Amino acid sequence: QVQLVESGGGLVQAGGSLRLSCAASGGTFSTYIMAWFRQAPGKEREFVAIIKWSAGSTYYPDSVKGRFTISRDNAENTVYLQMNSLKPEDTAVYYCAAARNWALRASDYDYWGQGTQVTVSS
Repeated sequence: QVQLVESGGGLVQAGGSLRLSCAASGGTFSTYIMAWFRQAPGKEREFVAIIKWSAGSTYYPDSVKGRFTISRDNAENTVYLQMNSLKPEDTAVYYCAAARNWALRASDYDYWGQGTQVTVSS
């Protein structure tokens, strides 16, 4: 029903920056809550950022607050994650996800992208 495709991952040195993109199709993009999660090998999916239909409604966990910024372009059906001051512990597969309502739990999201690898070296 809703298809999400991430891009922009790669290898970056600690302290560097990376910008992830997520292109959406198959739904009314502007009505969905969009979020980013990440998952390292052997670990649970971790909430990273969320944005409502209003670009001003965002929330971040303490682990990334002040370093990551989520944004969306409803006209282009795309959500972004700008990551600055990257740390080795940010290394993970990053996924974008869509939900009908505000949620911070991965289990509450019905639509997921395929993921894009982010590796931060020290």
